[in-house]
Amino acid sequence: MATILVVDDELGIRDLLSEILNDEGHTVELAENAAQARSVRSQLRPDLVLLDIWMPDTDGVTLLKEWASTGLLTMPVIMMSGHATIDTAVEATRIGATAFLEKPITLQKLLKAVDVGLNKSVHKPAAPVMHKPGLTLAPADLTVEAAMTGGTLPEMVLDIGPQSQQSFNLDGPLREARDEFEKAYFEYHLAKESGSMTRVAEKTGLERTHLYRKLKQLGVDLARSKRNAL
Repeated sequence: MATILVVDDELGIRDLLSEILNDEGHTVELAENAAQARSVRSQLRPDLVLLDIWMPDTDGVTLLKEWASTGLLTMPVIMMSGHATIDTAVEATRIGATAFLEKPITLQKLLKAVDVGLNKSVHKPAAPVMHKPGLTLAPADLTVEAAMTGGTLPEMVLDIGPQSQQSFNLDGPLREARDEFEKAYFEYHLAKESGSMTRVAEKTGLERTHLYRKLKQLGVDLARSKRNAL
């Protein structure tokens, strides 16, 4: 699998991303600031970097620019932030970032971004196209994630999502009925909390790593959690 460098000054974010990525079979290196990230990068070339924008010593965009100017931006970099602006996202894209994740980071978006990033070659940075034929929304209507993909907007999907009241088959074995109920239970709360693992863990009273493994065991479709937000 891949070696992934996670750079974030929040211990909780580093721990959570490390748990999830390790469980997916990746090797994870951690850095809490730009100085530690530079040290790790000087010793190895990670296959992917998850880079927080707002850090106390040097911000992520500045570090990204530093790597680009010194020839060290030889791996895909996914930016992360809960307070970034579209201008910041566009700047990061121009420098060479491949994607952007808004905090709180949902599990399905993390895994999808990592999968796409690991299968994407690092190209020479180019300014993103902010206007495309057929795009009728003004730039102010774009999300930060949309700006990182050149102004494209997600396709609208009509999906009412899991409901709070459902029926279950009680004629089968207890284990099957229990698994069916638990799957519906977690799908409902994932949709209600917009796919946020942190909020679902708090709501259901489970530790996040245990919750993640439980969802995989039950075969919960994590890709639906964001679009099925209640």
